[in-house]
Amino acid sequence: MTRAGREEGAGQGLAGLQTAIGHCRICVEAPLRQPLPHAPRPVCVLSSSARIAICGQAPGTRVHASGRPFTDPSGDRLRDWMGIGEAVFYDAKKVAIVPMGFCFPGLDAKGGDLPPRRECRLAWHDRVFAAMPQIRLKLVIGQYAQAYHLGKLRKGSVRETVGAWREILEASRREGVAALCLPHPSWRNNAWLKKNPWFEEEYLPVLRAEIAAALAE
Repeated sequence: MTRAGREEGAGQGLAGLQTAIGHCRICVEAPLRQPLPHAPRPVCVLSSSARIAICGQAPGTRVHASGRPFTDPSGDRLRDWMGIGEAVFYDAKKVAIVPMGFCFPGLDAKGGDLPPRRECRLAWHDRVFAAMPQIRLKLVIGQYAQAYHLGKLRKGSVRETVGAWREILEASRREGVAALCLPHPSWRNNAWLKKNPWFEEEYLPVLRAEIAAALAE
């Protein structure tokens, strides 16, 4: 996908932007560093009506295989945190899903996922969110999404940022789009979740109430 092609897609509105992203090959044809180690398969869900945007990191191996976001145990946990089922979660009229990297970035030497590709953010994210001005609530998952979406509201680490959720929710709402910060819903955070019962006891009821209110708009 050339620069001209990206601009043409953006000019065609949200549907054109979704199509252009689906055909994006920047990471293979014009990568900033090493090219993507496999064929691109961008995964994101744009919406002209959704009030909620899920802003995570990048697809994993299962999502790369399925082509559908959060088709893994992390998705099951995230939906439980949100208090909604698959029917609502995958309804593009209600929920947009915009990870920082649209394609699975590959694995590192230890078998973990590599960071999201920077090319996605540079090429697409500003125009994606400019094209969805109706979004009123962002679920901001992980350090890369928090760095992009929170700006100066972000704290020194993901855990500090999640711990400051009340402050960030109030401040972001005043700026026009409320933001709720989350750790990644993977099993790797099980120990942290057990050590921080406030997350389930205090935070999740607020998260679910905010989700319900946004869906009711």
